[in-house]
Amino acid sequence: MPVVEIDRAALAANWTLLAARNPGARTGAAVKANGYGLGAAEAARTLHAAGCRDFFVAWAEEGRIVRAALDALTHPDDGTAPARIFVLQGLEPDSVSLHLDAGLIPVLSTPGDIAVWRDGLKAAGRRAPAAIQLETGMNRLGLDRADAEAAADLAASGALDLALVMSHLASADEPTDQSVRQHARFLELAALFPGVPRSLANSAAVFLGGEFGFDLTRPGIALYGGEAGPASRGLLRPVARLTAAILQLRTAHAGEAAGYGAAAPLTRDTRIATVGLGYADGYHRAASGAGVAVRDVRPGPQAVVAGQRVPVLGRVSMDLTLLDVTDVPDDALAPGDRAEFFGPNLSIDAVASAAGTIAYELLTGLGTRVERRWV
Repeated sequence: MPVVEIDRAALAANWTLLAARNPGARTGAAVKANGYGLGAAEAARTLHAAGCRDFFVAWAEEGRIVRAALDALTHPDDGTAPARIFVLQGLEPDSVSLHLDAGLIPVLSTPGDIAVWRDGLKAAGRRAPAAIQLETGMNRLGLDRADAEAAADLAASGALDLALVMSHLASADEPTDQSVRQHARFLELAALFPGVPRSLANSAAVFLGGEFGFDLTRPGIALYGGEAGPASRGLLRPVARLTAAILQLRTAHAGEAAGYGAAAPLTRDTRIATVGLGYADGYHRAASGAGVAVRDVRPGPQAVVAGQRVPVLGRVSMDLTLLDVTDVPDDALAPGDRAEFFGPNLSIDAVASAAGTIAYELLTGLGTRVERRWV
């Protein structure tokens, strides 16, 4: 079976490094999409032990999993406030009770979200905090100026309890001035909510400078070892290592071809390792060595076997990937040995780039039959 080994110490170290970049702010953690594909419950517990107390998920159901994981911690209380879990993806009417029962904080991005939250609290006879998301230039989720003013009036009247006002940067990992414009817009709109803590920085913005840190940062991909713009290169520890077993070794002859569609014609006698990993496991078909449009213009990703990098050969198939191990000594490989497809010996960002995608997709796309092994 394919295995992804997850390094707890590296995850904690990355959070600590990111926290040190903005010492005047709290440092949260995005654990949505099942902890970026690695396991939200274990990620949250590891990050909590490192000192994190603010977590971000996409849906309330994800938040319930994280809350249960944190409530199950058995170590003594360390005297800090309980963990806060923010739900980023808006608010559905039937999820208000789940938010209240699990102690989740909804991020309200539309007037409809605000109405649903207020009506739900009224029906439950409860008061509970929410967060507000502002539209500052990404045109994705958030309140515009008029709707933000209306929300500010509700907050000022006491009809809306706010724990946070936030927005999201569109280009923090790219050298453009969009982030500067969004920062200015955020300052303008956040001023409508005096005294409410503010959050703008995602992973890449943590490296942009202290003025982006505000009161709370919320890194995601950087926690899990993915690059967060040029300034992060070489600073973050790899967290995930994806390996799979060699099922068969065979020699094919020059003039033959390998894989679906005979996409890899062989120009030399070639020793081929067939590995039990494919796109059903989350290793993308675009990672093929040949025979896929994006791969016809440049080499595909590599893997590491016996300490040596080798190319992917032909098309990645549903359950299997071929590797050209001709240049690996015969006595260094045997069926059952494992090939590393990303990890400490092969940067996940380099693999993703070669496959025409990003590290986020490689992690969050890991299939359910890939064993998550925390080490």
